[in-house]
Amino acid sequence: MPAALPLRHFLLALAVVAVWGTNFVVIKLALGHLPPLLFAALRFTLALFPAMLFLPRPNVGWRNLALYGVLIGVGQFGLLYLAINGHISPGIASLVVQTQVFFTIGLSMRMRAERVQPFQWLALALATAGIATIGMHTDGTTTVLGLLLVLGAALSWAGGNIAAKEGKPDNMVAYVVWSSAFAAPPLFVLSYLFEGGDAILHGLRDADQATWLAVVWQSWGNSLFGYAAWGWLLARHPAATITPMALLVPVFGMGASTWWLGESLPLWKLTAAALVMGGLAVNLLWPTLKRAFGR
Repeated sequence: MPAALPLRHFLLALAVVAVWGTNFVVIKLALGHLPPLLFAALRFTLALFPAMLFLPRPNVGWRNLALYGVLIGVGQFGLLYLAINGHISPGIASLVVQTQVFFTIGLSMRMRAERVQPFQWLALALATAGIATIGMHTDGTTTVLGLLLVLGAALSWAGGNIAAKEGKPDNMVAYVVWSSAFAAPPLFVLSYLFEGGDAILHGLRDADQATWLAVVWQSWGNSLFGYAAWGWLLARHPAATITPMALLVPVFGMGASTWWLGESLPLWKLTAAALVMGGLAVNLLWPTLKRAFGR
């Protein structure tokens, strides 16, 4: 724990990454009753209402809001829910989706014609080796299709990061809430087109209390609480103190999947996790360590 971070703030950061990590298991459990695209549509509907009645629209244009909403809603979570719906285990999904960091760097470099630093190439090489390890060990719980869907979700997440960076919203929670107005409608349309009206009615009718709690958890816990608490922490502490905590998201994701769903952790999964998280750690911590040691 960083010395500059008070215990209460550390525990709040830990709570956020725990919510974000265990969220993948919550997704899996809810998908037992709801079709994936319908589940995503309900998530963003509840993120929009009633919060939009209390939060003013952020200081960004409608086009930017729409872009972020489609990329995060349809791209990131639509693809992620489809993947977890029988194509990849929640634990591995929580790990692979973190490659959004490298997609974000790549998109940012392309848009600004910046050069990739040597430490970023090292970080990318480690993460790529981890993804390749997963690709070589696909089985009934982790498929090539699932891996590709999660990588697509990570790319969409990266695109959303770039949109948010360009939009520069004054309130990230309000940004998430109002952008949901552009996420939910296309997800409902896609659900009707690809999952069908009967599946939608069947899912809504058979959803139990635990399923609806999962929808609430996704909307209010993962999105609203997560972004609000994380933004509050970043406003009070240097990013270099807070952002390394995000490395714990796959730890909670894989741990929760093992505990609640009985997902096995063979050596190849642990190796893949070490490589991907090692790449994330190098990318995140190298600049700070370089400044600290003056090299």
